[in-house]
Amino acid sequence: MITILDYGAGNLKSVTNILEFLGSEYQVTDKVSCIKNAESIILPGQGHFRQFMQALDEKGLSEILVEKIKEDVPFLGICLGIQVLFESSEEAPDIKGLGVLPGKVIRFTQGKIPQIGWNQLKTTSNNSVLSDDYVYFVNSYHVVPDNKEVVSAYCSYHMDFVAAIEYKNVFAFQFHPEKSGKVGQGYLKKWLEICKSFRKSF
Repeated sequence: MITILDYGAGNLKSVTNILEFLGSEYQVTDKVSCIKNAESIILPGQGHFRQFMQALDEKGLSEILVEKIKEDVPFLGICLGIQVLFESSEEAPDIKGLGVLPGKVIRFTQGKIPQIGWNQLKTTSNNSVLSDDYVYFVNSYHVVPDNKEVVSAYCSYHMDFVAAIEYKNVFAFQFHPEKSGKVGQGYLKKWLEICKSFRKSF
């Protein structure tokens, strides 16, 4: 059972559609009690960093989300769901992120902003899900981890930027796998398989 965290916005329908296609059971919830029992978590995100974090805080979801990640529950963040894992963002300098990983989020300074469309991943050795294929982006900001070893893929948009991270039970994509066709489906299928292996180790 995949728990999809509903903070009041995000691409919930497109995520649930692909999970249904892959035959995976899921629940969509904003209840702390449900998240406490989650076996694996997806955090899809879109919009503004400030609104995202305020919604999580108002619903009391920030603390339990960090707690579950620290308990090694498999986690997948999508789009803004990767950015809130870090400590801060230029989009809302006075708002703290979840701080799961040290680092910050900065705005693109070149090219058309936001970046919208297909771009090719350049995977690193720290990668068990992705491939060097084209995926779909909609982003004005990108993460800058303090520890570059967590990066699982880069992409180029007038500069190299972090497109994905992988660290223990934490996986997060700046791109939208649910909008990236068969390639994105393949990534999610691999992540679901990893979730099963995590549960077996509990």
